[in-house]
Amino acid sequence: MSVKMSSRQVGDVTVVDAAGRITLGEGASVFRDVIRDLAAKGNKKILVNLADVSYIDSSGIGEMVSSFTTVTNHGGQLKLLSLTKRVKDLLQITKLYTVFEVFEDEAAAVRSFA
Repeated sequence: MSVKMSSRQVGDVTVVDAAGRITLGEGASVFRDVIRDLAAKGNKKILVNLADVSYIDSSGIGEMVSSFTTVTNHGGQLKLLSLTKRVKDLLQITKLYTVFEVFEDEAAAVRSFA
């Protein structure tokens, strides 16, 4: 199963709900396309909810970093919400936990963009 992504607005923050696996091939490219599309449309505040993401491989991690860079270069911010233990461990091992702002609570994450 690849990743399924949907977006919704909470105030001026775009919350992207991801579910499934962000892996080499379709999963990583879907993730990249959704985030780049939002950035191109002028969405500056993007919160990616990873609560239902079961697995991310190195290609998926690469796309997350690439998406973070894309959004930042468009003058925006990309933050992460509700990491599973497996994804949190992966970000700590790769030292990316220091790059991304990570939140457990959606309301707190939305407020952090203010």
